[in-house]
Amino acid sequence: MDIEVFKFGGASVNSAQAVQNMASIVKHYHDAGRKMVIVVSAMGKTTNALEQLVPNIKQEDEQEIIYKNLVDYHLQIVRHLFPNPTDGIYDKLRVLFDELEQCRKVSSGEYNYDYDQVVSFGELISTTIISAYLEKCGVGNQWVDVRKIIVTDGMNRCAQVDWKRTMENRETLVQMLDGGQSIVTQGFIAASGEEVTTTLGREGSDYSAAVLSYMLDVKRMTIWKDVPGFLNADPKYFSNTVKIEEMPYDEAIEQAYYGASVIHPKTIKPLQNKQIPLYIKSFVNPKADGSVVGPFPVIKPEVPLYIFKEDQTLMSIMPKDFSFIAEENLQRIFSILSQVGVSVNLMQNTALSFSICIDSNKILIDKLIALLSVDFKVRYNRNMELLTVRHYTQEVIDSIVAGRQVFLEQRSRDTAQMVVEN
Repeated sequence: MDIEVFKFGGASVNSAQAVQNMASIVKHYHDAGRKMVIVVSAMGKTTNALEQLVPNIKQEDEQEIIYKNLVDYHLQIVRHLFPNPTDGIYDKLRVLFDELEQCRKVSSGEYNYDYDQVVSFGELISTTIISAYLEKCGVGNQWVDVRKIIVTDGMNRCAQVDWKRTMENRETLVQMLDGGQSIVTQGFIAASGEEVTTTLGREGSDYSAAVLSYMLDVKRMTIWKDVPGFLNADPKYFSNTVKIEEMPYDEAIEQAYYGASVIHPKTIKPLQNKQIPLYIKSFVNPKADGSVVGPFPVIKPEVPLYIFKEDQTLMSIMPKDFSFIAEENLQRIFSILSQVGVSVNLMQNTALSFSICIDSNKILIDKLIALLSVDFKVRYNRNMELLTVRHYTQEVIDSIVAGRQVFLEQRSRDTAQMVVEN
């Protein structure tokens, strides 16, 4: 089927002007006769704000301010795009804001569940606005609730796709596209088989787009970013970044696994399985070539690739008794990590300790420490940074460490990782 999947992140729709620019890109392809599935993230930093609205995270008066600012932010964009105050978009948004208001005030007592219910409103709101504005621009489309398409196992904050049940919904999308209209839908969110809202992991909109690409056997998938393509480093750390022209699927998987912010870790595999090329293009300069991930033998050009993750916690776990870190201890530790919903960015063990580097989410870390402390001694360092270099040299390692103390280091043939003070 000659279909393209476009994914637009929060930066591409963070203002009225950005939405207009995004719409002009979509309209260009629409006018050329392309069929599109358009996957959209929450606007700007909306997800960050919604995280503060999860029940019991903040005091009620603080949450009221955050909620009001969030509503005002979206309405400011909408008033610019839809000057007529009687436009139907205002009624649709009012319903969503009322539902969010109720959701943030009701706690189930389980943080991960409450998180998914509240944070999912970012994508529901953004796609409602985008769908209406594209229609206004002459791009006929259908707004689709992706929770009725992508089915998961029900795990909150890191749900796994139930591929069998998800693929059963393929025909629903095909019929819509055969009707001649594009589809506008949400990234990041999904639903369990019991129709309970789940999320696919932070920054999971890329993965949503890849799942839909796999379902529909699309011609190609494009992620629209505020960078010219897949860069070998984050521009906020390096002024002399290099744009990668071609990247093999396996290399992109490694990059995403280690934390490259351009692509969500799970994105590549569904595309690789069906040999669907992934293009990374700039919404600032949409006519530029960008980068492509595909069945290439090596990266082009061949340069070191850097991934830096800030706000990390380094945790060392040791048995309280005289035992070593053996299989039964590791099994217990991993069971607790899974129970809490903590993803490990780096791990290393010795005879007497097991060390992990994880994102610094205070709520989850406090819960993790409490559970681990039943059987283990736990020590930790906050405010750490994880440095990862693919295709490194010693000269490269020395330049990025720059005299800082290395708390943990791990190297393989292609990859070096160091945990240092931030």
